[in-house]
Amino acid sequence: MRVFVASLATETNTFSPLFVDRTAFEAAFYCPPGTHPQTPTLCSAPVVAARRRARADGFTLIEGTATWAEPAGLVSRQAYESLRDEILDQLQQALPLDIALFGLHGAMVARGYDDCEGDLLARARAIVGPGCVIGAELDMHCHLTDKRVEAADVLVAFKEFPHTDFLQRADDLVELCLRTAHGEVTPVSEVFDCRAMSGFMTSRQPGRAFVDRMLAMEGRDGILSISVAHGFQAADVYDVGTKVLVVVDGEANRQKARTLAEALGREILGWGGSGAGPRHYKPEEAIALALAEEGQPIVFADRWDSPGGGVAGDSTVMVEALLRHPEIPAAIGAFWDPIAVSLCRGAGAGAEIPLRFCGKAAATSGAPIDAVVTVRATTDDLLIPFEQSWVSLGPAASIAIGNLDIVLATGRAQTFSPPAFTDLGIDLSCKKIVVVKSSNHFYAAFSKIAAQIHYLDTGGPYPADVTKVTYRKVRRPISPLDANPWL
Repeated sequence: MRVFVASLATETNTFSPLFVDRTAFEAAFYCPPGTHPQTPTLCSAPVVAARRRARADGFTLIEGTATWAEPAGLVSRQAYESLRDEILDQLQQALPLDIALFGLHGAMVARGYDDCEGDLLARARAIVGPGCVIGAELDMHCHLTDKRVEAADVLVAFKEFPHTDFLQRADDLVELCLRTAHGEVTPVSEVFDCRAMSGFMTSRQPGRAFVDRMLAMEGRDGILSISVAHGFQAADVYDVGTKVLVVVDGEANRQKARTLAEALGREILGWGGSGAGPRHYKPEEAIALALAEEGQPIVFADRWDSPGGGVAGDSTVMVEALLRHPEIPAAIGAFWDPIAVSLCRGAGAGAEIPLRFCGKAAATSGAPIDAVVTVRATTDDLLIPFEQSWVSLGPAASIAIGNLDIVLATGRAQTFSPPAFTDLGIDLSCKKIVVVKSSNHFYAAFSKIAAQIHYLDTGGPYPADVTKVTYRKVRRPISPLDANPWL
């Protein structure tokens, strides 16, 4: 048994002014064959899962390149094509193969390629032929295109949001591909298109119970796998939106897959536009809510300025709101501002300096903040945990303006866990309000220390209200852009 594994991933916000070249991949995470660490990253978990099974089962594993760029805007044609061809050349050299595994995101868009993953998988299929099993793991916020469903034998998406299960789903992928290669199962896939942008969280109901039922169905009555592709609404591509994928064993179960996919999809649609989402508070509403609630810290997620959504993470809207309430002990971060970090590191911990920070990437970032700040702490590398992986925010600094502590980072990534603050000397237990630059991936780690968790609406720059976005490529009709997409 010969198995190949590689990973190529990023999440593309086509409305973002932050553009991605090859250096963005190499700076964030780039591992040539055999150099991937023992711990997984969000989209390279198939490498770690395949290694474990290779040791247990004794098959030959050939590793290709694994790389990832932080979510941002369009990927350059040269970056995508060079990395794609690098992996496909490695795939060609590894022949003959029984299985080819890929760790992907599913929402990568490059200039000239609206479906990068479909392109990669189709080219991989042309190389390995019909007898090789192709499997790929996808982020749930992917665009589930026909091209990638046709090219792959098995597609498995994360089920949890926050993404706490990427290694578990990689294990599922490897298991299903091995069973397929051994002739134990014959995967057959059916997709139901909800014709809606209707994602949900699994840290709250009804998403929690829904995913628990999905998990309970797998492995029973011929059902091999169930995935919900939530889609990524910040991308103007044809296949944006929610789809349900059911994989069953054999043609005899195809109708069962089709029926189940539609039933699950219509259940999601039944929740309505906001039935599965939390309330999002405007800055002053959020502050009033926190003061009315017992305990601390009260944690708020600045979802629409999360680097995980492909935006800068330098919006100052909530900073300005907190500065209007200097009596409230608060902390906020991590912001992306390499220049401000450099100035703080140059001044050193304990220095009091005039500093202009953030509000630089776009008009929606708000105005830059000018203040006299105290540099609390600096670090050469702010390394924080995210489930089984570690994420580097690069050189970083914490600054204080009165009772407000702020984390500034050179690297642009979500605030996944409390060490983003505590490793820079900020005691979160002393803060009434803590604001994190994250969509929902912070939840698992911060729920352990938060008195309450809520979500902010700071107005952008992520396109939070899709009805106010100009889409040119999205298939129509689709909800909520169109009132009755099923008529």
